[in-house]
Amino acid sequence: MAPTHNKGRIIVFGILFWYPLAGVTFQFLHYLLGLRRLGYDVFYVEDSARWIYDPNLNDLSPNATANVTTIARILKQHGLEDRWIFRGAYDGGQCYGQSESKLRELYSTADAFLNVTGAQELREEHLKIPSRIYVESDPFALQVKVARGDQGTIRMLSQHDALFSFGESLGTPNCAVPIEEFQWLPTRQPVVTDLWKCAECGGDTYSTITTWHNKGKDIEYNGDIWYWTKDREFEKFISLPREHNVRLELAATVGPEVQQLLRENGWATRDSLKLSQDCEQYRQYIQSSRAEFTVARDQYVRPRTGWFSDRSACYLAAGRPVITQETGFSRHLPAGRGLFAFQTQQEIVQAIDAIEADYAAHCRAAREIAYEYFAAEKVLASLMERAGL
Repeated sequence: MAPTHNKGRIIVFGILFWYPLAGVTFQFLHYLLGLRRLGYDVFYVEDSARWIYDPNLNDLSPNATANVTTIARILKQHGLEDRWIFRGAYDGGQCYGQSESKLRELYSTADAFLNVTGAQELREEHLKIPSRIYVESDPFALQVKVARGDQGTIRMLSQHDALFSFGESLGTPNCAVPIEEFQWLPTRQPVVTDLWKCAECGGDTYSTITTWHNKGKDIEYNGDIWYWTKDREFEKFISLPREHNVRLELAATVGPEVQQLLRENGWATRDSLKLSQDCEQYRQYIQSSRAEFTVARDQYVRPRTGWFSDRSACYLAAGRPVITQETGFSRHLPAGRGLFAFQTQQEIVQAIDAIEADYAAHCRAAREIAYEYFAAEKVLASLMERAGL
């Protein structure tokens, strides 16, 4: 039975329509469904001046109709058909889901919003909402900007009442991220675990779904370059398939040269863009994997942020063991059974050996970690309580 909505009206801001690929879709479904289960009267809103990303064009576009149609169908499947509004706050932008007057009414009656990923630029109508919560998915960049005295970033963060980050180590002695002016509270990715229930054991492939190369987000700080792109990290372990006889697959949209590099080193490959355009296909890919092997971005790894991937949390919820690059997350999550942190290729091989020696037990342990540490009801209850809601 659905809970009675009596805990307050909450708006979740995000990038669900802006970037209508499966990983992002599940990320925001976990927030919406988790808050609803906790008894909040929850709505999803996008009200941004930026154009949407059109996966068919692989470019930005002012025409949001196709994205809205795709996501609206998924929201309806989860009983959220009357719980969302998209307004393109740019010249020629349209309002979908409900009318602009309904959006204004929602702003006037909301008790709080969660600005997840900092996706929503705040205007006067947003600042009238009593409780304003920022949820950062990618630590390091904003903290560096604040340390540099970037007034736009400082002003934006100051518009929020509470700041949360997936960088669970921010502000601790082991973390090199500069913390000035603002307090960052630790949180992690909520996962609606029953969305990922599947067969006890998976297939034969260690996989991950990723973007191989990103541009424009590297940061210079303290005389060094801190990298955002993942290819630098994958290339450190490019020979891994030669070190172990398990099947390793990378789902990433890459050009011919990278395809050749991966195949020469024994990697199977798959197009991540095509895979991620269908939520059910994306979920089945994770559920049918044997385990996940992945890396983390340099901006998370070197400063020891304690960051952990929301996609990896979904692998765990599906009962699939995860081997992922150490970011300091092992200070906050149990590693060594169902979940493994590595710094060297030898540690990856040892983790694979451990999983293969008792695969069923590691699958159970992965699922237990997801239920104990990532279950949406637990994660969001903690966040909302600390935010005073």
